[in-house]
Amino acid sequence: MMTGLTSRGFFGVMRMNKRWLFLIILLLAAGCQEGNVDANKLGSGVLGGVELDKQLKVNKNALLKNSSEQIRIDAASVLLFSEDERARKILVDVLTQSKNITAQAAVCKALGRARTEQKDIKNRGDFIPLLFDILNTETDGNAKLAAEATLAFEYKQISKQLDEMVSDTSKPAKARLNAIYALKLQPDMKAIFKLMELLDDSDGQVAAGSEKALRSLGIPVGKDIASRKQIIDELKRKGRNEFLRDWLIRQEAQMRNLELELDMWQRLYLSASDKIYDSIGEDEAKGKFLAEHLVDSKVILRLWSLEKVSQWRVGTKSKFPVGLGPVLVGLISDQDRDVRLKTAKLLSLMGELNSSEKLLEQLKVERDDEVKMQLFVALGGACYYAFSPNSGINLPGEIREQTFKWSVKYLFEEDAKKAQKGAEVIKKLLEQDGLVPEEVNRYLGLLAKRYKQERDNVDGSLRGELLSSMAGLCAQNIYKAESVKIFKPLFEEALADKTDLVREAAVNGLIYIDSARALDRLRKDFVNDDSVTVRKKLIELAGEVGGQDDLAWLSEKIGSNAESELVWQAMLKIFKRSEIAVLGEWMAKFDLQSDGAGLSDEQRISFLEVTERRAVSDNKLKMLKGIRGKLARLYSRTGEFEHAAEYLGVLRENARTVEEKEAFLADLLDVYLRWPNVEMLVQVVNNCLLEKDLSPNSKMKHLIDDYFDHPPAGADPNLVLEALVNKVRPPDARPMWVEYVEGWKESLDWVGDPNKP
Repeated sequence: MMTGLTSRGFFGVMRMNKRWLFLIILLLAAGCQEGNVDANKLGSGVLGGVELDKQLKVNKNALLKNSSEQIRIDAASVLLFSEDERARKILVDVLTQSKNITAQAAVCKALGRARTEQKDIKNRGDFIPLLFDILNTETDGNAKLAAEATLAFEYKQISKQLDEMVSDTSKPAKARLNAIYALKLQPDMKAIFKLMELLDDSDGQVAAGSEKALRSLGIPVGKDIASRKQIIDELKRKGRNEFLRDWLIRQEAQMRNLELELDMWQRLYLSASDKIYDSIGEDEAKGKFLAEHLVDSKVILRLWSLEKVSQWRVGTKSKFPVGLGPVLVGLISDQDRDVRLKTAKLLSLMGELNSSEKLLEQLKVERDDEVKMQLFVALGGACYYAFSPNSGINLPGEIREQTFKWSVKYLFEEDAKKAQKGAEVIKKLLEQDGLVPEEVNRYLGLLAKRYKQERDNVDGSLRGELLSSMAGLCAQNIYKAESVKIFKPLFEEALADKTDLVREAAVNGLIYIDSARALDRLRKDFVNDDSVTVRKKLIELAGEVGGQDDLAWLSEKIGSNAESELVWQAMLKIFKRSEIAVLGEWMAKFDLQSDGAGLSDEQRISFLEVTERRAVSDNKLKMLKGIRGKLARLYSRTGEFEHAAEYLGVLRENARTVEEKEAFLADLLDVYLRWPNVEMLVQVVNNCLLEKDLSPNSKMKHLIDDYFDHPPAGADPNLVLEALVNKVRPPDARPMWVEYVEGWKESLDWVGDPNKP
């Protein structure tokens, strides 16, 4: 069964969304204003002649003077649940002072929020007359908030006062309307019955206000006294529980509608802001626009502005506005958790803003765990930048010392993610100079110690991350010697780890220490490791520092898996620094492979190009001739006809016998036919016919026959035939050539251009 208190907690959420919507609408129309704080009476440290203790002073000052609404409400809540009578006196005085409307509003909201708290409020009823004093006013002020604060009480506790106020015709209409609003909020049938009575009130404003309240609750108002009596009787028949159930259903529907409406207004406002921002052309003006919105009182606008700053920082190359830096740093201590989190993430990319001190200050007081960790990460990045050469930031060494302390704290957290972040920040700090040997060895030792604590953990992800940080320290030069001394044994040991990430980090560490020795050690057992990363790392390493001995195991991986191309690139690097004898040996091996296995044509070409350059430098002419012949054939097969023709031309020019020259010329003809390059084709045929007619057994004649019988896909043999007919001009009678041409015409049913002779 539902109780009045259960339903009240739900209504509070609904009304909060209403106020949000109201604020958004006001923002779109004219902006928001806060009242001035008058602390003349309450601002001193003395209350009723008794000096307040320190904590009470802090809470009182926060309630009266703090610019943040949330802090004022929190302070009011602390005072509300306090057993100290002086705390109660502060709240009472605030509620009775109409000038301090911001503090008064905070107390009303704290009372409204108290209905969801499990703690009891001492002498709760003392606040009832004070709230009714606020309701009994002709000005808006905090009357609605006071009405909402009455939900902290059972209806029976306030029904008499509400009944008297709403029924007193001598009171101003505004005060009676305030009471009607309070009645509407009460989940009690008696409040509905009272609103039904007011439908016939002599004051038109009161009657209209009551009707509006009933309709907003989904209660029919009826046309006359009789119909209204039926409505009341029906409500009584349902009983309290069914009434509350219907009430909650209506309120849920209203809340959904309000949420949709709120979402719509927010999207409209942000869309308008987007358009304004995008229309600004100059970077300086854009920066000023964002700076104004970064300090806006609305959280949603601060978050929107942070997103724009993030996009500017990451996604554009334009100069980042200098004026935004201090504003961003100031948001580290923003009252909203999401703003702090987004700011910290952004500052982790912007160490140049000199935010270390502010980050450290907020880190000490931050309560949200996720925000705290992100602040720590940003602090590590800021310190790394500040202590780097030429940073221009003069940061006290104490900041780095405290950052180290936080890093050690995170490093030894049980949470793997926190420990990882601790290791990462220690690594960053150790990448900058300025530490004495004792400090360096201490922090390196702590990394090793934390790693050893994870040895028996089935989940090796943290071991891998810790080992990655250690490997990174072995890659840099400042404290490399110290890092190698402590971490190398751990890398060696980790090669036997079953977790891929751990072995990968260990391989990296050994490579950073000595790449040549690492390859010599790892090629024995890890070229077929289960980890793709390890296999690829060894392949790349072989390409960088490997030699002839590595070509064998690399070649076994050609064409076998997704690493094939990476393997080939590594082999090419080794080939480029190999002697001609090694290249000749491998050229023979590749020649023995069938076309369906081993190297692709493109890979063969790249290898032969490397071999050709080495043969030229070593003046290996005989070998060079064979290489160029292979290249010509491969270029022709892969459709790179221009390169093929170039190599065939060189080979023909250097040929020593007539037979060789004719063979290379025939190969050129084949290339020009399949290219097709009609002009060069005609030139080759003319050169042949200059010397003699084509015999029936001529290779050139058979190549042309084959072309016309089986033209390449997409080729137009008529264009070639037209060129042979109209552009080939043999100097003397060439009867066989004429006969061949007529035969080709007939086979293609070719009819020449009648306008050409």
